[in-house]
Amino acid sequence: MREILETEDLVKYYSSGNGVVKAVDHTSLKIRAGEFTAIVGRSGSGKSTLLHMLGGLDRPDSGKVYLEGEDIFSLKEEKLAVFRRRKIGFIFQSYNLIPSLNVWENIVLPIGLDGCRADQKYVRRIVEQIGMEDRLHALPSTLSGGQQQRGAIARALASRPAVILADEPTGNLDSKTELDVVSLLKSCVAEYGQTLVMITHDETIAQMADRMIVIEDGKVVRS
Repeated sequence: MREILETEDLVKYYSSGNGVVKAVDHTSLKIRAGEFTAIVGRSGSGKSTLLHMLGGLDRPDSGKVYLEGEDIFSLKEEKLAVFRRRKIGFIFQSYNLIPSLNVWENIVLPIGLDGCRADQKYVRRIVEQIGMEDRLHALPSTLSGGQQQRGAIARALASRPAVILADEPTGNLDSKTELDVVSLLKSCVAEYGQTLVMITHDETIAQMADRMIVIEDGKVVRS
């Protein structure tokens, strides 16, 4: 199985009142295409900082991130934004749906921002798979947390990105909805041939992954 995502000696330090926080400390790892990888670690271990750099949302102090062989931080900001939009789907704990747009509009928004037209047949297939076909005209405020996260999953999948990055995507959900959402996400990325990297502190969720990477104090201690 080929590597789709790779970091090389990645470093990100922050200054704090007590000195320097080594959020990501000379970290090198490889993610294989089509794999569901869980990145786990205690709060403050640096896992979210690492995920943000994997997705090009935060620049490292040094080191490299390669996505499909492209050194993403060699790209200028505008080109990086386009590359990110086309290659990476993001799912966050807070859903990040636009309140004034209905479910369908939220799902296809990133495609429109890229100047493309949504493949309606493909997107409707995703919508059916996540069980939201009867809520497409609903505003986010009328949805449960689980439904909002399903909408966020559909939005991440709709543009056919190579990689889905999920940062504690079930953190605001109850335990049953949490397992439902992760099972759904896992089956979706498997069906559409995508790669899933998920940050979680939940051991039950991590056990559902194909592979687990453990982070402590900004370093990979198990992979």
